[in-house]
Amino acid sequence: MALLSLVVDSPVLPWRLRNAFERWAETRCRSSLPGVYRWLHFGRAVDSLKPVTRGPRHHFFGYYDKSPWNASGTRMLAHEVDFNDRPPRAGDSVTLGLVQVDRQNGFEAVATTSAWNWQQGAMLQWHPADPEGTFVHNDCRDGAHVGVVRALDGRELRSYVRPIYAVAPDGRSAYSLNFARLQTHRPGYGYAGSTDPWVDDPAPEQDGVHVVDLESGVSRLVVSLAALARIEPTESMRKGFHYVNHVQVSPGGKRVAFFHVWRTGDTTWEVRLYTADPDGGNLQCIVDTGRVSHYDWLDDRRILVWAHHPERGDRFLLCDEHQRSMVVFGEGSLTEDGHCSFSPDRKWVLNDTYPDRYDMRTLMLVHFDEQKRFDLARLHSPKSRWWGEIRCDLHPRWSRDGTKLCVDSVHAGTRQMYVMDVSRWVR
Repeated sequence: MALLSLVVDSPVLPWRLRNAFERWAETRCRSSLPGVYRWLHFGRAVDSLKPVTRGPRHHFFGYYDKSPWNASGTRMLAHEVDFNDRPPRAGDSVTLGLVQVDRQNGFEAVATTSAWNWQQGAMLQWHPADPEGTFVHNDCRDGAHVGVVRALDGRELRSYVRPIYAVAPDGRSAYSLNFARLQTHRPGYGYAGSTDPWVDDPAPEQDGVHVVDLESGVSRLVVSLAALARIEPTESMRKGFHYVNHVQVSPGGKRVAFFHVWRTGDTTWEVRLYTADPDGGNLQCIVDTGRVSHYDWLDDRRILVWAHHPERGDRFLLCDEHQRSMVVFGEGSLTEDGHCSFSPDRKWVLNDTYPDRYDMRTLMLVHFDEQKRFDLARLHSPKSRWWGEIRCDLHPRWSRDGTKLCVDSVHAGTRQMYVMDVSRWVR
């Protein structure tokens, strides 16, 4: 156990002394003696988190469910932008580029786009059919959001009439949703610059989850909002506006998961987590307890998700869609919501937290079988400057070989990307 925890949790020392020591450590010590701060928390003074981008411009990757590294690990995808203090407006462009890992982390700009947000960027991701030299992103053209495929030199290889959210592991298909509707009902995840055709329709028949054939370019609706709204409707569902979000394909490509969300107020909503076959068939509701947050697939039938358990409250739950079960994961060590993702070998869970009372986010690893937690870093993220749509979640994501992690962070004053070697823990 870290020295700071030993002192703060000691039943022998008076509360006043323990509280004063914690406040000193998390404020004055953190800012003026960072090496001592790390030693108090982690038993080491060295900073294992290394920057791979630098200011004055701001850089970030995006969400936690995609890896920024290409197949060889020589390049990382990144966004670059001049401002960091407001949501993007229609027409605001972001530069898309490559961090040259094998060339002292130099940033090479290759394209721009005006379809982006701070949480998920432009859905920048490597194409599974060519994860070494081809990437995918979204753009806004003629008032519509579209998907784009590019080569490393920025050449446009293909475009699609629908924006891309998630690509299937075989690279043959992708899933799309209505980013204009997200911009209205879930600011921070949608894109400015286009209008939702069904803005006044609470649950349109023509909107929902679309699948796009990446070879032919043909897309079709596989799950509609109207159909979701008709499944065991509650009173709040009948009154709310519906949308879908957070689409993720299972590791083997056999199932796809997504959120069905409906607004219950100006700033409140309820969520159901669904899974389905790639064509929208065999639709199953995995979690229907009102509150569902971040998740990741363990395999083609099990999902780890932060959600409300009817008897245990909000917890990380391991849900098995075959057994229709949900089991609490990380009892006692994982006590708050975070962006969870499995290592490539599925032996570890990478996770983070939101800012605590000292505006600190904690980065951690959890051994899956033992459910033992190892804290890796604590990073300052002042909510007074970065919160709401412009917050900078760590969104930790894995390298393809499972030996490194990457986060976005503002702890040094600008939004940048950082990498940590975790091979000492995972091997």
